Amino acid sequence: MFMESVKQRNPKLIQTSIELHQSGSILPDTYVLDLDTIKENAIKIAEEAEKNQIELFFMLKQIGRNPAVAKMLIEAGIKHAVVVDFKEAQVMMDNNIPLGNVGHLVQVPESLLKKIMVYGSKYMTVYTVEKLQSINAIAKELGIKQKVLLRIVDEEDELYPGQYGGFTIDELPSLMCHFKKLENIEISGITSFPCFLYDSKEGYLKPTHNVETVHEAKKMLEREGFPIKELNMPSATSVYTLPFLKKIGGTQGEPGHALTGTTPMHAKESLAEKPAMLYVSEVSHNFKEKAYVYGGGFYRRGHLENVLIDQNGKQTESRINPLADENIDYYLEADMTLPVGATAIMAFRTQVFVTRSEVALVSGIHEGAPKLEGIYDSQGKYLRG
Repeated sequence: MFMESVKQRNPKLIQTSIELHQSGSILPDTYVLDLDTIKENAIKIAEEAEKNQIELFFMLKQIGRNPAVAKMLIEAGIKHAVVVDFKEAQVMMDNNIPLGNVGHLVQVPESLLKKIMVYGSKYMTVYTVEKLQSINAIAKELGIKQKVLLRIVDEEDELYPGQYGGFTIDELPSLMCHFKKLENIEISGITSFPCFLYDSKEGYLKPTHNVETVHEAKKMLEREGFPIKELNMPSATSVYTLPFLKKIGGTQGEPGHALTGTTPMHAKESLAEKPAMLYVSEVSHNFKEKAYVYGGGFYRRGHLENVLIDQNGKQTESRINPLADENIDYYLEADMTLPVGATAIMAFRTQVFVTRSEVALVSGIHEGAPKLEGIYDSQGKYLRG
């Protein structure tokens, strides 16, 4: 999906990844991250966000919940993390990373609420009255007032399977009396996802119906005396999309894939952020005129198309055949025979946290002095240098 972009805009990342594999520094099924380019991307995003008065929370699930990258992003100007689930919250807390938003897309389990609230999160996203009541009770015990974002949904909203939940816009009026009883909670804003999408055929951004729902919910809450200051509208937050986010009324964005130059738009357009990530594997064997490459990092919505093969400097490319949904990615199948042991380089849309891959952090690529800073597992745990 992103191979042409990487070849054109970050060829040194390809060469460094090949060298790391062929020297034995990294194993097959490893994602290589170009730290310097990620930091440059983050600085550009942070500067554009400041121009548009939009608060940013970085999201790292797609590159493996990596705490070292998180600390670098804080230095680059994005000061807080948004965590996709409670397990990611634990990784960030274990590494002293400030939390900006917890609970969206996955609600915090009851047994972890107090731990997270003692640690502190700028906002917590909530789907139910029951969760609000639990947060309110703990906030009262701690002597704090917790800011929350309500996830509001409508029948016409765009939601992804596996992510359903929230207060419906129709039930919102009947819930106001419950909200007003929560003395240790400040209802600060509304959130939804996705709030806009990139139309690859037409080549422009389109707001989803979710945006209408967010604005309607804001009006309803404000009529009842709740001052709604924040409209959290995540979806492919980047330098290019930040002015659009402001235009549709958003006050908060959550850059994730843009940090590595891998939103769907980056596959089609030469945007401000450069590609900073590759998947590295190795040809295992050939069978019936097909080559089989070690898997482990495949993501079914990743739009993996091509593989670049390097055998001691001799390069070729091949197509990767689609993997059936019922199969585990023990191997990825190329549509031709290839040299056994050769390096395989791929670039596609990722969600590293759902894989069994390793993640290699590399600095100095563009100074001609690449340094392997560390190898982590897919959940952000340091493995080795």
